[in-house]
Amino acid sequence: MDKLIICRCEEVTLEDIQNTVKQYECSAREVKLRTRAGMGYCGGRSCRTAVDAVLYEIKGERPGNEIPLNIKPPVRPVSLSALGGQS
Repeated sequence: MDKLIICRCEEVTLEDIQNTVKQYECSAREVKLRTRAGMGYCGGRSCRTAVDAVLYEIKGERPGNEIPLNIKPPVRPVSLSALGGQS
């Protein structure tokens, strides 16, 4: 179960997050910076709640007491035709 991938974009496992929290007694922001969970293509949209849940399991603290993980959209929207190479 420890090899369960929490952040697919950066391939961060449950074990990575658990070890980081236990070793450094860190917050959600510190977990993000130390493991890169939430720093991939999706910007934390798919793993943010899972990281918060793991922190709650280990530390017993509800998330939201510290600086939140930011979810940032792409810099500017790109049309699908531009991605497909059609004008």
